Amino acid sequence: MKKGFTGVAFWCLVVAAVLLSEAHETAAVTCNPMELSPCMSAITGSSAPSSACCAKLKEQQPCFCQYMKNPMLRPYVDSPNAKKIAETCGVATPTC
Repeated sequence: MKKGFTGVAFWCLVVAAVLLSEAHETAAVTCNPMELSPCMSAITGSSAPSSACCAKLKEQQPCFCQYMKNPMLRPYVDSPNAKKIAETCGVATPTC
């Protein structure tokens, strides 16, 4: 059961990051939602996001609109923890 919860929580983070981040055009970014795994403990618990989490959110910003188009990721975007993480990291809401 815990493994399933962890997977769902991770996808919640990924989708939330998509909605909460402004997309910027940047060359050579590999769009992979698994890159956001440093944020897992913040999304599943009440801990603050690490500097690695914030760095990955900012790095993946050019991909957020793409993630929004994915029906498996999009439902998790409105997670309260994901919104809090994005705000803490200084990542803005995307305009897709």
